[in-house]
Amino acid sequence: MPTLQFETLDPIKIPLIKRFYKQHYPGAKPKSDELTIVAYKESSMVALVRFREIGKYRLLTGMVVAEQCRNLRIGKELLAYCAQHILGPHDYCFAYGHLEHFYQQGYFVTIDENALPSDLKSLYQRYTQHGKNLIPMHFMQDEM
Repeated sequence: MPTLQFETLDPIKIPLIKRFYKQHYPGAKPKSDELTIVAYKESSMVALVRFREIGKYRLLTGMVVAEQCRNLRIGKELLAYCAQHILGPHDYCFAYGHLEHFYQQGYFVTIDENALPSDLKSLYQRYTQHGKNLIPMHFMQDEM
């Protein structure tokens, strides 16, 4: 399999990721003020993840792999790249229940919602009150 290339996407290229999301994850709403990391294979966009600033914290959100590229470890490689170059102790994610193990492999640790910083906790509660099955997780690479 060809090597993946990773890029921090310039906000001016947001139409590219909107198109990608429309094809592979229609519910996502990317914004230009988010940090977006893209994975390319043979110069084609195959995966991406966004980081949204919430107060002094960041929330990993909207991770998606192109349907034809799923189960090829691309998501794991993207998460590993982020763990090495992007993520730090101020990063969190709200993982769907079926993806908890995936994020654990990327140094995210499941935490109780009461351990979330207040800004993130209120957002988490709003999401879960609307029926989303989410698990709060905190990036803690040093603990793995």
